[in-house]
Amino acid sequence: LIEQIIGDSKALESETTSGEQKAQVDYERFVKDSNNLIKDLQASVASKSKNSAAADADKAQASADHTNTVGELESLGQYMTDLHAECDFVLKNFDIRQKARLQEIEAIQAAKGILSGDRSTK
Repeated sequence: LIEQIIGDSKALESETTSGEQKAQVDYERFVKDSNNLIKDLQASVASKSKNSAAADADKAQASADHTNTVGELESLGQYMTDLHAECDFVLKNFDIRQKARLQEIEAIQAAKGILSGDRSTK
């Protein structure tokens, strides 16, 4: 009976020892895998942070470019309005100005005629 108890004890001890060694190996593998996963995740976080910072810089640049472009478009719109007003004025007064220039040309020709001694012009 004592030999059976001793045999059972040795079997239980060897089973417990092998279970403990297996558990230790599994734990070491778990720690190693966890450390590798943490390392990979930290690298991923660093990469994503870098990409996010670059995207923020690009966004800021795009926003500044947009603001400048909108300002330039507003300036060009005002310039177009001013040119349109000038063109409207020229078109509106074109006939009047053309008659005035024609009268000036006729007056100059008459003056040339008088100065050159041509008596046929009045």
